[in-house]
Amino acid sequence: MSVTDTTPRGQTDTLSLEVELPHAPEKVWRALTDPALLAEWLLPVVEGELAPGAAFTFQTQPYPGWDGTVRCQVLEREPPRRLRYSWTVGDLELDTIVTFTLTPTAAGTRLAIAQSGFQPAQKQNFGGARYGWKMMAGKLVDLLAAQPAPATATVTETP
Repeated sequence: MSVTDTTPRGQTDTLSLEVELPHAPEKVWRALTDPALLAEWLLPVVEGELAPGAAFTFQTQPYPGWDGTVRCQVLEREPPRRLRYSWTVGDLELDTIVTFTLTPTAAGTRLAIAQSGFQPAQKQNFGGARYGWKMMAGKLVDLLAAQPAPATATVTETP
């Protein structure tokens, strides 16, 4: 399993990655939406929930120029196929959209990750996001390998 950067050469407003995973879409979906699992590969959810239309906040350790906070709002949630949310980092004046698209394959799931909305002056942010998503996708691969499959193959939404 490897993380493939599918961003077209010269592209600076949308970052695209793909990960081929030997796991069912329901298992991958759980890793994208369960706050306890998100904390293991992406960032800890410290406030809110990943429900349709809901706002939530990721929080991690601060770095120079960033307080470690990412504010998000769920824009689309179609289990176990697509999850889209805003990704706003006020310190960096970064206001983007993160989209996860899960496609069943014969071997498991193809996970496409896209972060869109970078402005022309945000080349450093774009590069940082590229590095970060590759690193976090690698952590996701490791997490999924260590997690048991979900008890059921059906994902349901609660109103």
